[in-house]
Amino acid sequence: MDSLAYAVIGAAIEVHRVLGAGFLESVYQEALEVEFRMRGIPYMSQHPVSVNYKGHSVGEGKLDFLVGDVLIVELKAVENLAPIHESQVISYLKMTNCPLGLLINFNVPILKQGIKRIILS
Repeated sequence: MDSLAYAVIGAAIEVHRVLGAGFLESVYQEALEVEFRMRGIPYMSQHPVSVNYKGHSVGEGKLDFLVGDVLIVELKAVENLAPIHESQVISYLKMTNCPLGLLINFNVPILKQGIKRIILS
């Protein structure tokens, strides 16, 4: 799983290196899909997740990316990541039983500053 996370981070760094900051999240999503395909990274985009409450389906969320069936990647293009962004990834981890999520904010000067690893504990 760590090797997948490193591969995703490398792909995201390349997208950020080429495009820089300032675009809409959807632009980074499309570019990252291109980079994933070029690098052979297995992914599903806009993957639906059922939201359950006490055994009842109460809605649906969509993951930006589910990578290799074990890694959730949530993209943002915001001035600053807020606690709600991290909460969103934690909720997705709980709903999918995936152990690891990456929260990536492309609206930063250096992408390393915009990447947050979130582990389901």
